[in-house]
Amino acid sequence: MADKLSVCREGLPIYDIVLENSFAGLEKEVDKLSLKDRKICIVTDSNVAGLYLEEVKERLESCCRQISVFVFPAGEENKNLDTVRRLYEHLILEQFDRKDMLAALGGGVVGDLCGFGAATYLRGIDFFQIPTTLLAQVDSSIGGKTGVDFDAYKNMVGAFHMPKLVYTNLETLKTLTEEQFSSGMGEVIKHGLIKNKAYYQWLKDNRKGILNRNLDLCRKMVYESNLIKKQVVEKDPTEQGERALLNFGHTLGHAVEKSMDFSMLHGHCVGLGAIAAAYISKIRGMLSQKEWDDIRDTFKSFNLPVHVDGLAWEEIFQAAKRDKKMDAGIVKFILLESTGNAYVDKTVKEEEMQAGFACIGGSKE
Repeated sequence: MADKLSVCREGLPIYDIVLENSFAGLEKEVDKLSLKDRKICIVTDSNVAGLYLEEVKERLESCCRQISVFVFPAGEENKNLDTVRRLYEHLILEQFDRKDMLAALGGGVVGDLCGFGAATYLRGIDFFQIPTTLLAQVDSSIGGKTGVDFDAYKNMVGAFHMPKLVYTNLETLKTLTEEQFSSGMGEVIKHGLIKNKAYYQWLKDNRKGILNRNLDLCRKMVYESNLIKKQVVEKDPTEQGERALLNFGHTLGHAVEKSMDFSMLHGHCVGLGAIAAAYISKIRGMLSQKEWDDIRDTFKSFNLPVHVDGLAWEEIFQAAKRDKKMDAGIVKFILLESTGNAYVDKTVKEEEMQAGFACIGGSKE
């Protein structure tokens, strides 16, 4: 039995988020997109292709006239305009038109790249998401943010382009490495901290079962995170206000990610950034020492790093100032007024940022 959420705009549903424990319901959901006479291009990476491509391709063949496949090498370093160019070339040679559709099969890198390709090919064609990592299932597949990295700048080139469907098979969580799973938990814990204190507590109470990847618990966890993101995205689809709260942990997190040459997983960097942002909230008297300790220890208990060595503050600060979330030269920070209650702050001073970084970062001269 599927769990389902609908993302709406002005009260009307624009796409469904479907949670299943297999790919068995994929054909039924894709059939609703009316693609019998159209083509589908499955976009995936070299890791995911070996795990799920054949089953997904077989299931989608009955939903459309023709299936095409575009596989690119796995890794954040391939989420760039060169890969997008190769995708465009593939679609042109396969004669894809505006009524055909792309399918993103994979994690956040695949979803972001496929979505950006869909947003820009022929001025925009439709796509749907089949997320296979925890991070993609709880965060990046929902909300229509697409993009690629440009040189050393993360997601600097992108577009808002909503999917037509998000189909999540929770069983795929069992094939993730511990690192990949814990990376996804960085976004999950973030959701509780910014919007739902009771959910944050539930995560702590069910830590052991979640880490053992109990599918009943994981399904509830993904559903609750989806619900939080859906509600935020519906109110602010293009990040003019409240949606910025989802960037909690990303200001310094992206700076760490860039300074580490993307060698650290995104969710791990978000976790580090969240600990730093919570520390700034503590400095300002909004969180107690005990509450901050609890936040740091919660990330650690889900196997996320809570410290990173070898980074210089000046390098981090310059990276933060060049981030796309800057607003008229001001670094936008998401802070916690309390656990489960975040807000946007544009008054964070460099010394406060440095103090936040000091609690997560080693130093080099």
